[in-house]
Amino acid sequence: MMRRIWAWALGFLALAGAGAARTAAPDRITGRPFATRSEVIARHGLACTSQPLATQVAVDILKRGGTAVDAAIAANAVLGLVEPTGCGVGGDLFALVWDPKTRRLHGLNASGRSPKRLTLDEFRRRGLKRIPSFGPLPVTAPGCVDGWFALHARFGALPMKELLAPAIAYAREGFPVSELIAYYWERNAAALAQFPNVREVYAPGGRTPRKGELFRNPQLATTLEKIAAGGRDAFYKGEIAGVIADFIARQGGFLDREDLAAHASEWVEPISTNYRGYDVWELPPNGQGLAALQMLNILEGYDLAKFGFGSREHLHYFVEAKKLAYEDRAKYYADPAFASVPVAGLLSKAYAAERRKLIHPQRAGTRREAGDPALQTGDTIYLTTADRNGMMVSLIQSNYRGMGSGMVPDGLGFMLHDRGEMFALEEGHANVYAPGKRPFHTIIPAFVTKDGQPFLSFGVMGGGFQPLGHVQILINIIDFGMNVQEAGDAPRIDHQGSSEPTGERATGGGTVTLETGFSYEIIRELIRAGHRVGFAVGDYGGYQAIRWDAEQGVYYGASESRKDGQAAGY
Repeated sequence: MMRRIWAWALGFLALAGAGAARTAAPDRITGRPFATRSEVIARHGLACTSQPLATQVAVDILKRGGTAVDAAIAANAVLGLVEPTGCGVGGDLFALVWDPKTRRLHGLNASGRSPKRLTLDEFRRRGLKRIPSFGPLPVTAPGCVDGWFALHARFGALPMKELLAPAIAYAREGFPVSELIAYYWERNAAALAQFPNVREVYAPGGRTPRKGELFRNPQLATTLEKIAAGGRDAFYKGEIAGVIADFIARQGGFLDREDLAAHASEWVEPISTNYRGYDVWELPPNGQGLAALQMLNILEGYDLAKFGFGSREHLHYFVEAKKLAYEDRAKYYADPAFASVPVAGLLSKAYAAERRKLIHPQRAGTRREAGDPALQTGDTIYLTTADRNGMMVSLIQSNYRGMGSGMVPDGLGFMLHDRGEMFALEEGHANVYAPGKRPFHTIIPAFVTKDGQPFLSFGVMGGGFQPLGHVQILINIIDFGMNVQEAGDAPRIDHQGSSEPTGERATGGGTVTLETGFSYEIIRELIRAGHRVGFAVGDYGGYQAIRWDAEQGVYYGASESRKDGQAAGY
């Protein structure tokens, strides 16, 4: 016990010291002292991704007359190669698209469903209390490729072959691996090295590529060439589907040809709430974007601008709002085709007002229960692109748990995701496993409009942290007056210890984790209020954003410093 307390104390002292060092750093000539650089400003088009090569490909597509959707697809394909630690054609995809012709926001859910032959009884027969993180059992149908073609059919202009060509070229010729990706690549590959083909694809020659070293993936190049030539059916019904199904069967899994052939993306209506005059848009469940909207509804009752960024009140109310929203997230969020998700009730301002009453202004809350929204009336990469015609895309795509499940089908050059891990195995839970069901999802794109005009396309990577990241970006911009670069670089707040959609229950008040940059005095006040404060490095997601300035007719772009990314335009 004393060892744990001492370890926590050391972490706290390190956090306080690092925070003091950060606040004592020299000021920038312009902007906030924590901002890494100025915003990128462009007139005709802009792209922000987590890797510069992908950003440059997107800008090239825009210059050739491609739409923002074309640029997003091309960038995503490159990211699947250069950043396999976060995404790839073996994962799922979600997107929000602002269409300037109809002046409407469109939502795409391109997440996959569980295998039809795998049942809840099978998990029980194996004595499992939760679905494993790796191996064949958490593999669901990958939705990325179908998502590309659904987006392209509706909003694309250039041929798909042209959009996939840069990724194919980089895969064959090689690309230099960037710093942070090299760091995570080594750790991911080591953790998954026991599975077939992982070393062959991701650590040829016995080790993963280091920063600046060239890496080639000719198998992935061939896969992308087949997709470019044969369309989405080449992946879901052709040779690729057969290879995936046969490989999974040999590993003892259940995803088969029928599951792949049956997969289809779904166009959905985005959901929103109004926060201080700004309409914030997310996708409905099976994702967790609703949690960000619930948090905003609760926080709207506090004058955060008056309290100021980094104040005790700012941090305290933010954490307490999160605790309340995440208990609802754990209980209600699921595939709406299998569970009745009370979205309208959860989004109700009246419901938020009732939940807000549970927050004590001076004391940290402990274990909270989910609310009853039925009583109310009313209603892991991220990239964003924008084109010369005003189309804006907010797209997020992931393999989950870094590289994914460890399942690398023979000769295809990519890893399948492990989203099925997010199912609960508790009978009666909204998110309980069922055949042909979409699991609870963490990846969420976001968009903001004001007075019917596009304002901001943005997202924050980081698993369950993403709603917290979305809310922090928005209050940094709306309440604290930061620009889009400052809003992403500002020190962040995390909270661990809420109940989870997998059935895990919270047992206490959890731990508040603060990034360096908050003052010692504020940390001490949080501890006095009953918050347990911890210290962590690198657990705060990664952010990109594009803001539209209608008055000047220009885009402002940002890519934060926690990733290898870049914002660029023309």
